[in-house]
Amino acid sequence: MNARHGMFLGAIVALLLVVMAADALLQPDLQQRNWEIFTEMAYSEASHSFEANEFFANGRTQQPLVAGVVPVGRLPFLYGDGAEEALRAGRELTSPLAEQSIEGQVQGAELFRVYCVVCHDARGNGKGSVVLRGMLPPPSLHAGRAMDMADGEMFHILTKGQGNMASYAAQLSAVERWSVIAHVRRLQQEGQ
Repeated sequence: MNARHGMFLGAIVALLLVVMAADALLQPDLQQRNWEIFTEMAYSEASHSFEANEFFANGRTQQPLVAGVVPVGRLPFLYGDGAEEALRAGRELTSPLAEQSIEGQVQGAELFRVYCVVCHDARGNGKGSVVLRGMLPPPSLHAGRAMDMADGEMFHILTKGQGNMASYAAQLSAVERWSVIAHVRRLQQEGQ
């Protein structure tokens, strides 16, 4: 065996000893945290929504939506405020709900009970509990104006509000608003 082979064998043995020693010495301890370097890249400090922010021209952290952006799960409502827009919505919008299913009827009645009864009462006569305590009464849902109102106009009123009635767009999804309108139509049919 020449010196060259001896050196080669010695290098292999030394390498094996180093690998075995490293394996024995460097066993990971799963109970200990790893060393972290440059943590500011992994854990950036977030700004709070309403605090000042020097990085934006308007000095605010929370920026308005870019024109034309529609939040996920929301359809754009292309009608403005006011009576003219409500009439236009009445001409252009129709309910996407076909024949109401039993679940849809129950949902519309329940939503009406939760959100509308306090002003309009259970039958839609405009004599809810807040009216009995001094609030101005809303018009009866059985009055001629409400009976002649198109579904799209009612949808506009539920979405944008009108007079003393606030918008319910934040509380009710579009489908839920249409369910409430279907329930109002059932109340109107039962009242005649």
